[in-house]
Amino acid sequence: MEFAKELFSESFHDIERLLKVFANGEIRKRHFSQPMEWFKEDHPLGDRNRCYIEDATTYSAMAIESCLEMGTFLKKSIQPSEIDAIVCVSSTGMSTPSLDARIMNKLPFRTDTKRIPLWGLGCAGGAAGLSRGYEYCLAYPKSAVLVVCVELCGLTFQKDDHSKSNLIGTSLFADGVACALLVGDQSPLLKERKQEEYVAIQSTQSTLMPDSEDVMGWDVQNNGLNVVFSRSIPSIVSNWLEPVVTDYLKKEDVALEDIDAFIAHPGGKKVLEAYEKALKFSSEKTALSRFVLSEYGNMSSPTVLYVLKACMEQEHEQGEKGLIAALGPGFCSEMLLVEWRGEGA
Repeated sequence: MEFAKELFSESFHDIERLLKVFANGEIRKRHFSQPMEWFKEDHPLGDRNRCYIEDATTYSAMAIESCLEMGTFLKKSIQPSEIDAIVCVSSTGMSTPSLDARIMNKLPFRTDTKRIPLWGLGCAGGAAGLSRGYEYCLAYPKSAVLVVCVELCGLTFQKDDHSKSNLIGTSLFADGVACALLVGDQSPLLKERKQEEYVAIQSTQSTLMPDSEDVMGWDVQNNGLNVVFSRSIPSIVSNWLEPVVTDYLKKEDVALEDIDAFIAHPGGKKVLEAYEKALKFSSEKTALSRFVLSEYGNMSSPTVLYVLKACMEQEHEQGEKGLIAALGPGFCSEMLLVEWRGEGA
């Protein structure tokens, strides 16, 4: 907040009032790949992107190793050579060859590992990555898929953009990386799961709001990626989301009241409040999302995986249902219906 005050005080006559967005956002801590001094300097797009490629590759490899060795969920470590496909999700930089190819050169994956890079999905990317990984496992039920989400939002920061949208983004976004392992129903890795009750994906749904490109995204200019972040997002969530969710659950013969766990991407405090209003959920249903927002900020695509991990670490009973939800550029929603199953189910 002090950094933003120093940077933007000459641009806004009411800077003290505007800075309340930092205090009121319920974000306690964030992480960035660059030190604070970096944000005070000018950086052309090429320099930003070189940092993106190097750091995103390094942090993604670390996240994969952590995921495949995570004793909370696994009886033993999984080797990269046992993975059949990588869904790699990112929107905060550009890389050709894509990040997944660079990651495969750092870790001992098989050379025939399928690569599925996804770009441009922003905050919806984590849920979309899970959906595409799930569908791969449906097609190839013996397979194991990694979903890797990495976003270095800090590298897109524009110190000379004195718009309120940029000030809001400065108070909200952060860097983050996450990795999830998905396996098909016939995968030999199923026997390595540790929890008696485990989460299984039942179905997915993608929904696009027509002609809504100006709600959220990037304005790509010579200086880099400039954030597009409409102030109408909370009201859109309040008015548009409920029928989308209700129609999806109706097709699955599930009622909103049947949802035990709401695993929502915490786009911000106002977005979470809009979720509660639209779906008539109590603040208890968004508690894990609020915790992740408080500790990490909005990391774009990885954030929903942080919420999912926190949810999986809690105790669940067989038959409980959960809804994974994230919103992103398009404007769009990505949702997954999940259920906790027991051994042998």
